[in-house]
Amino acid sequence: MHGEYKEPGQKMAIVDVEVRDNKLANVRLSGDFFIEPDEALWRITHALEGLPADTSGEDIAAHVEVAILPTDNMFGLTPQGVAVAVRRALGGALSWDAIDFEVIHTPVIHPVLNMTLDETLPEAVARGERKPFLRIWEWDRPLVVMGSYQSYSNEINQEGVDKWGITVGRRITGGGTMFMEPGNCITYSLVVPTALVEGMSFLQSYPFLDAWVIEALARVGVKAHYVPLNDIASDKGKIGGAAQKHFATGYMVHHVTLAYDIDADKMMDVLNMGDAGKNNRGHRSANKRVDPMKSQTGMARDKIIEVFKATFASKYGASEGHLTDEDLRIAQERYEEKFSKPEWIHRLP
Repeated sequence: MHGEYKEPGQKMAIVDVEVRDNKLANVRLSGDFFIEPDEALWRITHALEGLPADTSGEDIAAHVEVAILPTDNMFGLTPQGVAVAVRRALGGALSWDAIDFEVIHTPVIHPVLNMTLDETLPEAVARGERKPFLRIWEWDRPLVVMGSYQSYSNEINQEGVDKWGITVGRRITGGGTMFMEPGNCITYSLVVPTALVEGMSFLQSYPFLDAWVIEALARVGVKAHYVPLNDIASDKGKIGGAAQKHFATGYMVHHVTLAYDIDADKMMDVLNMGDAGKNNRGHRSANKRVDPMKSQTGMARDKIIEVFKATFASKYGASEGHLTDEDLRIAQERYEEKFSKPEWIHRLP
């Protein structure tokens, strides 16, 4: 059994292993990493020998950490990277090329319906009714979207929301509040099996899942990078942020909003600028200096989106997909039952 994994910013970890009596045997760890002294490599492989074949990625990484001494020097190799390579060798972790993806460009719909689709479409994927996908959002009115665990009163300036006629919604993922006007940002959702990030920490999974968009941004002239945990930035300022939700079905949604253009005055009008808002972590994130893609690229939003779609499709062999009438019908029902309800929007007053 053979597994490979190149953690972002690290070297390639390659694991070859056999399974005997449901235990790891003849474990071989190799790659283009650096490790001193040599015996550290043998300690790591010895720590893996005999582990049950169903050992989780977290537990594999923990065994590797125990085998590493404070005096060991490793460059380009982490316990988590070894764990992912082991799980891939055993078939417990997936690689990108093992997944048949679609790229979906959503028609213009109510913005909260987009958030609803982030719950209903992963359910359809889990039922085997559609493939994992990258979905680009389009929406028809301005929106302030709160993270799942944020307080409405801390984040939202109701006077500003009423003044500008802004829709307020709450998504299923954590993270901070985002101000999203049609045409002024690019938002996408990625639905994948959680096995794709098997053995990774949340900190590692964010840049891993967005490596393709960092590449796409470079193609349009933006030198972007990840700022832990979940911000995407360039040397000119923050571009956007990401959030995730892992479902019990074995699938997850990872979505990102990137600023294309921004009405900073309106944004400050609708976000709460009281003491509670100023001290709130999500609000501080919204106030970081944002330098939108329009000013950095000079490109039209739709042209940037086409580069995004083409980059993902070529990198991962994705085909074109579409939302069906049934997808939208199910989402509309869920919107009416849950996402439009004050009980959901104000669940943390």
